[in-house]
Amino acid sequence: MPNITALATTTEEIVLNQYRTDHTISPSHCLTMQTIEAARLEPGQVRVRNDFIQITAVMADLMTEHPGLPMPPYALGTPLWGGAVGTVTESAADLPVGSVVTHMSGWREETVAAAETFWPVPIEVLPGAEYVLNQGVTAYHGIVDIAQVREGDVVFVSGAAGGAGSLAGQIAKALGAKTVIGSAGSDAKVAYLVDELGFDAAINYRTESIASRLQALASEGIDVFFDTVGGDQFEAAVQAAAPGARFALCGALAGQIDGGDAGSPRLDIMTAIVKQIEIRPFTTFHTPHQIQAWNQHYGLWLSEGKIVFPHTIVNGGLEAAPAVLDGLLLGKFRGNVIVRLDRE
Repeated sequence: MPNITALATTTEEIVLNQYRTDHTISPSHCLTMQTIEAARLEPGQVRVRNDFIQITAVMADLMTEHPGLPMPPYALGTPLWGGAVGTVTESAADLPVGSVVTHMSGWREETVAAAETFWPVPIEVLPGAEYVLNQGVTAYHGIVDIAQVREGDVVFVSGAAGGAGSLAGQIAKALGAKTVIGSAGSDAKVAYLVDELGFDAAINYRTESIASRLQALASEGIDVFFDTVGGDQFEAAVQAAAPGARFALCGALAGQIDGGDAGSPRLDIMTAIVKQIEIRPFTTFHTPHQIQAWNQHYGLWLSEGKIVFPHTIVNGGLEAAPAVLDGLLLGKFRGNVIVRLDRE
């Protein structure tokens, strides 16, 4: 017989009600919250009450009809999906009530699905269950497998106060990089990168010249560029590159936020040829190998104090999530952005 706690008969979820056709349209304008009847459990299923959901910039792209990304777009009239952490409240499977799990069916108060689609959270080795909602798999794959950071490297991370960039810089330091430089959009974020995340230096791209600052901070050039932004930061990195530099292209936030040509920076081909720059765009498919590689180092580095989990938790429940996504695109948060689904 299923294990049953006190259960509500209705639940809420956020669905896509129209496609996002232009970068100037706020994601929240395309979303609506709806109340539905709580689903009944079938054999082998569990009910999970979501406690935290993760908000990432790519979600805005997935609201377009043809995002051109290696992941499925959101469908009209259906709930959004994304990383979440929750607690099992009813079970018709071997996964017991009270288990804390992570899954990819966020943007709803509760999720009913087959037990094997949920993964237990190792809460005994983490400061909090929300610590699993990070972009570490992407950051680790980009720094280790794509950029191949090694001891003594000079590393530049664009968008370094974001979810992936804030971890990428710390991973590079943990691997022995000599100098890690980050870019961010405010003096407060610049200070955060240096004072709290251990970056050696940081640049406010809104008030400083990236090219001039890189020349001053890395006179012999940068060996690695982990790029989440594109635009003129990519162009500046080409000029600042050391011979044989490796560029790991993770994202193009400049294009997502500003539109226009920001997502299509110009490549100084002759400079790239002379310096023999290796430009490596990549996608992280979250394969079991990639997830295992990150998790193996994540807990260890946390316990050793080599990294911290850069994140912002926003209270306000599920209804706050659309506005949080708007704010994320406007640079209002730092680190990995998580919404707490408050309850009475």
